[in-house]
Amino acid sequence: MNIDDQNPPDHRLDARGLMCPEPIRLAELASRKLADNDVLEVLATDLAAPIDFEAWAMGKGHSYLGDWSHESWLVIRVQIRSCQTVK
Repeated sequence: MNIDDQNPPDHRLDARGLMCPEPIRLAELASRKLADNDVLEVLATDLAAPIDFEAWAMGKGHSYLGDWSHESWLVIRVQIRSCQTVK
């Protein structure tokens, strides 16, 4: 997978250089401003970020869409589910 300019995310969060828990905290804040089904893309250099984001997405009822390497960082995508749709 790679960055897909044909399907850009609804919001991109640059968390490069940050370590857990900061990227998750910033993603949580960003997700509160997004609509249901919006895609949040996170750029990260923390090698544990994919594990952290998959667990965060599962815990919040979001959909983890995947992760891949791009240049010297990771790209992570999560589809946001608004709190109204989470059961």
